[in-house]
Amino acid sequence: MPHRKSNGTSASTGSARRTPTNPHTPLDLSLLRTFLAVHRSGSFTGAARLLGLSQPTVTTQIRSLEQQLGRELFERRPRGVVPTSVADELATQVAAPLDALAAVVDRGPLAAEKRPDPVHLAGPAELMCTRVLPALAPLTDRGVRLRVTMGLTDDLLDGLRGGRFDLLISTMRLRGRTFSAVPLADEEFVLVAAPQWAERIGPQRVAAEGAAALRGVPLIAYADDLPIARRYWWHVFGERLTEQAAITVPDLRGVISAVAAGAGISVLPRYLCLAELASGTLVPLLLPEDPPINTIYLAQRPGAPGDPHVVLVRDRLLRSAPSW
Repeated sequence: MPHRKSNGTSASTGSARRTPTNPHTPLDLSLLRTFLAVHRSGSFTGAARLLGLSQPTVTTQIRSLEQQLGRELFERRPRGVVPTSVADELATQVAAPLDALAAVVDRGPLAAEKRPDPVHLAGPAELMCTRVLPALAPLTDRGVRLRVTMGLTDDLLDGLRGGRFDLLISTMRLRGRTFSAVPLADEEFVLVAAPQWAERIGPQRVAAEGAAALRGVPLIAYADDLPIARRYWWHVFGERLTEQAAITVPDLRGVISAVAAGAGISVLPRYLCLAELASGTLVPLLLPEDPPINTIYLAQRPGAPGDPHVVLVRDRLLRSAPSW
């Protein structure tokens, strides 16, 4: 721990707080490049992957830069690092020049135009398959190549931090400086059943009795903790859901199939079951004036290089999403 000298200045046992031996020595560009990768990825491990270096090498380079500057750049945490205010200021100064230099090095000023890399896009399987990929299909005529990864937002965040994904479609709001996220679309949730279950429950009973009309009815969900149904119960009925799922399927399209076959009821995003609602394969059990909604976000790392095809994909999604 730092302690106070008699003259009121702070003494420190950490090398990162020492006064630089020669404050006029130019900073090494390779150290700044490593620093920027750590700042953007939020971890030494993520930066090592981005740069093709070992984690010990990244750690050594950051310590060397901290020693040169005489300031601590990152607070070490169990699950990564958090930049100090000094690091944020340094990143603001060096990000644009280093990105411009990297673009020249990668392409070469006199070389033929390099074919853009594939755009790595991640998000929930259901939305990607039913809305995102159809919206992006015309971009293949413009030479855009896509590499798609599907999964839950929590499972995909490390990939965005570490630079494995260019863009992430997130079902939750992302906070902090690590990400830059904009609202993409709102999904509305609807309580549905097959016609035979709607008959058994009884017309208008849910509107009259609320959740009590659904007790004992099998519930179909994509996870045991019933995240969508629990939210619906609290928002619409004002009570906690205590039922357990009869069937869980880790894909909402599978949930639709089970409900349509008469397995029970579920809460689903309306966009995903529009065809079934239109055909009568599924029927809504309640039409509340204020249905629960969830905002979907499009996220990318701030300061990530402006690949023209990433920009094309991002802009296409932002234009298409309002019609979902």
